Amino acid sequence: MPITFAVRGETVVTVVDRKPKRSRNLKRLRNIVENPRVSVLVDHYEDDWGALWWVRADGTAGVVEEESGIADALPVLQDKYPQYRGDVPEGPLIVIAVDRWASWSG
Repeated sequence: MPITFAVRGETVVTVVDRKPKRSRNLKRLRNIVENPRVSVLVDHYEDDWGALWWVRADGTAGVVEEESGIADALPVLQDKYPQYRGDVPEGPLIVIAVDRWASWSG
């Protein structure tokens, strides 16, 4: 599933934003509670295959719903995505403690 994300040290942060959703009881959040081991894959495509690359972060995710935890991690997303400054996501946040990075480039 596509996500907005930001990296802070060995942590990847993403947020449930205000885009329309049928419910706040999201499958991705239930999956993390059931099994917190996750991977985030970022890739870059160009017609020039020599410029292709990907990076994968494997780690343990947690769902942060407390206001203080959201306030602590949200600025890293707001720095990357200016739209989150004016339309502040209420969360919850997904915070991933990365224990393995993998990458490839063409």
